[in-house]
Amino acid sequence: MSEPTGATPPPSPNRFLFVVPPLVGHINPTVGVGAELTARGHQVAWAGLPEVVGRLTGDGARIYRCPGPLLGEGGAERPPDVRGPGALKFLWERFLVPLAEAMAPGVRTAIEEFRPDVVVADQQTVAGGLVAERLGVRWATSATTSAEFTGALDGMPKIDAWLDRLLGEVRGRIGDPAGTADPRFSPDLVLAFTTEELAGRPVRAGDRIRYVGPSIAERPAAADFPWEWLDPARPTVLVTLGTANVGAGARFLAECREAGRARADRFQTVVVDPAGSLGPAAPDGKDVLALPYVPQLPLLERVGAVVCHAGHNTVCEALWHGVPLVVAPIRDDQPVVAAQVVGAGAGIRVRFGRVRAPALGEALDAVLYEPGYRAAAERVGASFHAAGGPAAAATHLERLAGEATARTTPTSEGER
Repeated sequence: MSEPTGATPPPSPNRFLFVVPPLVGHINPTVGVGAELTARGHQVAWAGLPEVVGRLTGDGARIYRCPGPLLGEGGAERPPDVRGPGALKFLWERFLVPLAEAMAPGVRTAIEEFRPDVVVADQQTVAGGLVAERLGVRWATSATTSAEFTGALDGMPKIDAWLDRLLGEVRGRIGDPAGTADPRFSPDLVLAFTTEELAGRPVRAGDRIRYVGPSIAERPAAADFPWEWLDPARPTVLVTLGTANVGAGARFLAECREAGRARADRFQTVVVDPAGSLGPAAPDGKDVLALPYVPQLPLLERVGAVVCHAGHNTVCEALWHGVPLVVAPIRDDQPVVAAQVVGAGAGIRVRFGRVRAPALGEALDAVLYEPGYRAAAERVGASFHAAGGPAAAATHLERLAGEATARTTPTSEGER
């Protein structure tokens, strides 16, 4: 049976290679997009550290091994008091540049063996864009934070110039020395897992950015959580500092525990404590529950507020569920994301290094019981849902793959 006149034929299967760092918050958004592409009949693979990537993608994913340093271990162990430009310098010199150079051979092997139509490179995994450019493969950027769209370094021209020089040196070692594209921003497509309702208008790469909202997808089964511990008569507050700030959070988590105890008549508190800094992982009566890990997405469906470090992934997952926040940024992009939360009216910012339990309690009272914060969180969340998430991201990638195919497909006898 022939296609009806005027019907659009289904797209040809394509191959997409995701290049990701060993950071949970950077891998998670690609999992949902990869699942959507697979459901549409495309082939998907990852280049990264299998021990981290495989835990998030689940069994059966094709992963090309790209070894590299882990943030928070060995040479990339950041002193807890490093902040501001010093933290940015440390991040690039001690983690992101060594990561790029360590991953580059594996990325090249993955591209040569998998032969992707499009490489999807995490914004901070610059080996993906640089190696793809060198091999002549179209590439897109997976932007798991919008901080660099805002021109955050515009007020620090020396830091901005230093980073440009550093990236130029990395290009000379692993990329095409004649290339000109900023490896943090694809010249063709930047997928932003947020919306302008939170991030605001972009200052950089605005013509290439496609706001698709968070990529929320099912994750491999997590450890059991004592759901029966939750008291339906009181709101629940979730406290989490993500996976890259374990060494810096002991004091802050202790203050959050005290704030929860002092306001136990108003809410319960679940504290994510991977390092066990609060003692044994056990309930503190019916007021505070400290655990090394929680199933964050299912839990967000049942909490009234989140206290976090303003990590982009955690912030967007909370707002996706319409949950207001108390944000305590530590370093890197977190101050920018915290400012976005406050600017949207969806939360309150506190000082990570100085805040005490009474101030935390007051901030939680506000976001839990003053309706404006939840209304703003729900407004941002509605924009996230409307943006399309993994389905929208997959469609943009299909279009880019179609452009790549058209660019390499002969169009006449003379070109064959």
